Amino acid sequence: MRTHVVSNVVPPPAGLHGLRSDAPLSDAVRRWVEPVDPDGAAALDDLGALAGSEEARAWGEDAERVTPVLRTHSPTGERLDEVAYHPSYHRLLTEAVGAGLTGEPWTRPDGSGAHARRAAGFLLWSQVDAGHLCPVSMTYAAVPALRAEPSVAGRWVPGLASRTYEPQLAPASAKTGLTVGMGMTEKQGGSDVRANTTRAVASRGGPLAGGETYRLTGHKWFCSAPMSDGFLVLAQTGAGVGCFLVPRVLDDGTRNEIRLQRLKDKLGNRSNASSEIELDGTWALRVGEEGRGIRTIIDMVASTRLDCVVGSAATMRAALVRAVHHARHRSAFGALLVDQPLMRNVLADLALESEAATLLALRLAHAVDAGEGELSRLGVALGKFWVCKRTAPMVAEALECLGGNGYVEENGLARLYREAPLNSIWEGSGNVNALDVVRALTREPASLAALGKELALARGHSTALDTAIDACDEAAAVALGADGAWQARRVVERLAVTLQAALLVRHAPGPVADAFVASRLGGSHGATFGTLGSEVGAEAVAVLLERALRD
Repeated sequence: MRTHVVSNVVPPPAGLHGLRSDAPLSDAVRRWVEPVDPDGAAALDDLGALAGSEEARAWGEDAERVTPVLRTHSPTGERLDEVAYHPSYHRLLTEAVGAGLTGEPWTRPDGSGAHARRAAGFLLWSQVDAGHLCPVSMTYAAVPALRAEPSVAGRWVPGLASRTYEPQLAPASAKTGLTVGMGMTEKQGGSDVRANTTRAVASRGGPLAGGETYRLTGHKWFCSAPMSDGFLVLAQTGAGVGCFLVPRVLDDGTRNEIRLQRLKDKLGNRSNASSEIELDGTWALRVGEEGRGIRTIIDMVASTRLDCVVGSAATMRAALVRAVHHARHRSAFGALLVDQPLMRNVLADLALESEAATLLALRLAHAVDAGEGELSRLGVALGKFWVCKRTAPMVAEALECLGGNGYVEENGLARLYREAPLNSIWEGSGNVNALDVVRALTREPASLAALGKELALARGHSTALDTAIDACDEAAAVALGADGAWQARRVVERLAVTLQAALLVRHAPGPVADAFVASRLGGSHGATFGTLGSEVGAEAVAVLLERALRD
């Protein structure tokens, strides 16, 4: 019928190369990966091609649409406590693990660029599906925590660093590749893990070897990726909170006492199963000193928080791609959307936010490679607060660029919108991270000195940036004052935005850096995206839109 002739409808963004179309990420790879690991950079190019393929896009859609199913019992009544996933979920994990996105970087020599390479791969592959990267992230992050107990690390780290994905449940000793989950929070405590009630009692002997053996009894309100081979869990000991590795299957082949009570019905992140579990005399190995479990697991949390920054940058990037692609193909009021001034303002503003997030994420990963522990300590907390919190409004604005088309599931932005708040909540919500920054400024002056050194490298660009760098010292003084907790969010915002500006000044094209400084530090930006001032000229907008999505 003539009334059903289709015109002015945007085609899917098929065949976009995930890396080559992303100028900010490509630049970061050339800067921090390629000079020390050319083979790793080439592998990222291959991963970028796969991430942009229709096949990978279908895997992500299937894994998100056909959600995990809990199977507590077999048909004959035996306890199973298993989760069944769509086959695409396992295909996604096979590619992620095969790309070295789990624990491998910790086994590479210092200066190898392994953490930056992994972060770039994580950012690329997260755009296919974010949910399955939860166990990938925890497996990566578990390595530094397990190293607190060398006997345990010796048995587990090789499997966590493997590029082989083996989903079947079996003893860790019988598998080449391993994954790890985490169980910290409980019903009554949430982020206040010192309020945990799960108990750990020392136990002699048993079917576990290679460490101090305990039995755990209690519950965990959030245990992600419950089909993992092991879990890092916090529990109370006589000396305080301890950290424990809980294997899914014991060395003798029997299932450990881990009861899956239910799966969470979440807003987003649906391909990933998050569960409530009960522990009843559950075998565990102590990791680190008894009573020092929070200190031990903080090493894991620091790395998962870095992945929250990287993952949020990926969500921003995926939303930006859809918005720019739509505007380049959709006409309204006599012209393509991308050629209309107000839409160009919006898109350029979104591109600016995305580029700043990507650059900060990769710089923090490079800090791990470079052994810059003090900068990483403070920078990750800043990025976790700011980048993760900026993701939801940015995705909402990108969705609006598509109008009503953005609100329907088939365009992908609705899924991204549900995903957008997650990283701001996981691994400590905004208040927890803001207070963590205040704590670092108070107790670890070396971290502030490292930040100051990084910011100083960008001095001289403009009065606005120099003033903002000077104000960072004032912000730190506020954090150290009597109302430091009350002012924590203001302090974190100032430090995070100034750090992003300093990085863009050093590493981004001049028009991009100038636009960020003018809009984010110079006071010319409004309260919403699309309010860039006239000082952000046509050249800057053109550069931003070209870098946002290259053919």
